[in-house]
Amino acid sequence: MILPMPQVSAKGIDLHYESIGRGEPMVLVMGIGAQLIYWPDGFCEALARRGFELIRFDNRDVGLSSKIHGAEVPAFGTMVLRAAFGLPIAAPYTLSDMADDSAALLDALGFERAHLVGVSMGGMIAQTMAIRHPERLHSLTSIMSHTGDRRFMVSRPGALRVLLGPAPQNRDEAADRAEAFYRAVGGPRFPLDIESVRKRAARSFDRCSYPVGFLRHLAAILASGSRTAALRQLTVPALVIHGSADPLIRPGGGRATARAIPGARLEIIEGMGHDLPEGAWPLIIDAIVSHARAAGFRRSAVNSSPGQL
Repeated sequence: MILPMPQVSAKGIDLHYESIGRGEPMVLVMGIGAQLIYWPDGFCEALARRGFELIRFDNRDVGLSSKIHGAEVPAFGTMVLRAAFGLPIAAPYTLSDMADDSAALLDALGFERAHLVGVSMGGMIAQTMAIRHPERLHSLTSIMSHTGDRRFMVSRPGALRVLLGPAPQNRDEAADRAEAFYRAVGGPRFPLDIESVRKRAARSFDRCSYPVGFLRHLAAILASGSRTAALRQLTVPALVIHGSADPLIRPGGGRATARAIPGARLEIIEGMGHDLPEGAWPLIIDAIVSHARAAGFRRSAVNSSPGQL
């Protein structure tokens, strides 16, 4: 059962979230400009049935969470050019701020620790939270993401063109744009559920259309720089999942993430693109669950005295 919850205030940012299931807490962090409903209901319910309480939420500047009104961002071309040359970007906030939002959400919900699963930009936020707040994580799962190194920000032109296209002005345009995007970034192995894609996009538009939030998220990514050196110091159990056919964040980004984190497990899903297609759910869910349970076993062993082993 999906239980809608009121917003909680997390260090001055109101975050809207939903709770699904019962068990060990697992927080799901969504990608750039995307609302919590982009974690599909069926995916969440299937994962919750495996013994977790899932918390999915709207990041700042998207959906029903706080909007950072008045926070200007540089023009898109300026941001990209400065990022390409490694120059600083004057972003309203960074991925560190967004990671702190996730930590503050745990505080507001009374969770000392949780499993953390992030997709795309959400994977970057999850990595950053593991760096900044490792004591709050039972485990880290980074899906179709990268380390922040500039060389992994090069996407196939067709996928990038759709992602950066004009914002929709109505729900029909939102559905059209979403269909075009997922046709561009989907992989060849798993069929695209066009009806679900269009319905979710229309629902997202009705729920809250706020295109400037996408630009602020992009600025946060570009301003945050590489996490590679910090990831090499992590001791949090880490799983990296990536599609072999991802045209937006190429598979090399996932491989680099796994190489950077000591002991990380890498799962490449053949034929998957930059999406969460229903056909891949069993593979993704099994990987997340086995990783979380392994982290639990390690945690139990560490917390047990010799007489209890």
